[in-house]
Amino acid sequence: MKIFNIEQIREADRYTIENETITSILLMERAAKELFYWWVANNPYTDTPVHIFCGLGNNGGDGLVLSRLLLKAGYPVTTYIIRHSEHSSSDFNTNLTALKGCANNKIVDITPESVLPAIQEEEQIVDAIFGSGLSKPIEGFPARVIHHINSLKSIKVAVDMPSGLYADRHTDPKTAIIKADYTLSFQFPKLAFLLPENDLYTGHWEFLDIGLHHDYINKTSTRNFYMTKADVAPSLKKRLRFSHKGTYGHALLIAGGFGKMGAAILAIQAALKSGVGLVHTHVPRWGAPIMQTACPEAMLSIDRYEYYLSEMPKIDAYTAVGVGPGLGTEEQSQKAIKLLIQQTQVPLLLDADALNILAMNKTWIPFLPKNTILTPHPKEFERLFGTWKDDFDRLEKQRELSMKYGLYIVLKGANTSIAFPDGHIYFNSTGNPGMATGGSGDVLTGLITGLLAQGYTPGIACVLGVYIHGLAGDLAAKKTSMEALTATGIIGKIGKAFKKLQK
Repeated sequence: MKIFNIEQIREADRYTIENETITSILLMERAAKELFYWWVANNPYTDTPVHIFCGLGNNGGDGLVLSRLLLKAGYPVTTYIIRHSEHSSSDFNTNLTALKGCANNKIVDITPESVLPAIQEEEQIVDAIFGSGLSKPIEGFPARVIHHINSLKSIKVAVDMPSGLYADRHTDPKTAIIKADYTLSFQFPKLAFLLPENDLYTGHWEFLDIGLHHDYINKTSTRNFYMTKADVAPSLKKRLRFSHKGTYGHALLIAGGFGKMGAAILAIQAALKSGVGLVHTHVPRWGAPIMQTACPEAMLSIDRYEYYLSEMPKIDAYTAVGVGPGLGTEEQSQKAIKLLIQQTQVPLLLDADALNILAMNKTWIPFLPKNTILTPHPKEFERLFGTWKDDFDRLEKQRELSMKYGLYIVLKGANTSIAFPDGHIYFNSTGNPGMATGGSGDVLTGLITGLLAQGYTPGIACVLGVYIHGLAGDLAAKKTSMEALTATGIIGKIGKAFKKLQK
């Protein structure tokens, strides 16, 4: 799914109006009906009072239509008009007239002199003040209204965007921004929803299909994408009836060190669940008995050193190599990693201590083989590439570095972002906070390495691996709770995640 910027979304509205022979007022009605359907599905009891705060533009117009639809459905609605200007949009005026024609309407004008309403905790609030039309920080009277709404304990639902939040750039947290519990975005997710700094304002967000014209969506380019099941499922290869283990590749995972063999085990077990034909692991000598017991399906390459990596096995026999979980950063290990970077001719993934070694030797970065995959968490990303001003700046840094060095950079976290060397960034839609647990990243390393070994391109391996990893985490959390979720639990649901993707 494409993520458009605000100007592109406005153009999609204009294109739809021109090419469907639909007026802007009817498009607003269509959008607000989707809000109404969501509201009824999530709030079936019509006795809970609803307080809808409307600005004077088209976001306010959406709020007015919602007020009318909820009134007709029997909900007790109070509509507040924030009179922050002498001007209002034409569609706003049309819908205000329509609302005034409804029985039992309760419309309250709020001016700078007004006493702001007291609203009970069990009642609900809708923010339709500014939405995505914002171009400057909110100040003065409207800011006072927003601070008042935030002070209330009621559930808050934002229409399209929380008022005060920019969709495509950093918003100063010192300014007035609605802190929504739910955000209902029209047609597409906004880029701001996918960045950690805005979670406080967006709450749980969803996007509602309002029928914007598919011709515009299909022909308009973007650099940001949101991965849904419909986007990911077609990438999954069908297994052939007359195939054998050699058909599905041979993965090598270089992992494990003294006291950290668990990381290697998790990566290997995840790789074995990826569909790969053969899995080999290179481990320090002392780890061999542990690995043979924990992962009997994996073959072993045993290092000459007892407790840590000191050498690389011959790489020629493998179709992909993943390096890093539990490895340690000993000097001999650094030399081995440098040799791997210089000599490998097969798809390569670096994670965990391999990234820490790279951060200790940054002059090696330009020599990484093209299309190498890096899978850092935010702190590892910072060690490698330095700090950033805000999350939008970090995203652009990720994009620029991926393009500069020809790398795939998988920045792990909520809505994991995957930067491609062509400048595109793909955000994941699966996963949950329970996956913030030790070993979860090792599982992802094994899964992506296993997919790489099967011949998936690095980009597809990243997208598919991240999506399945998150989906497995969701399935595991549903069974055990997020609090009790473990990396082993994620591995246990990889098979079910594949099955859900195949349906």
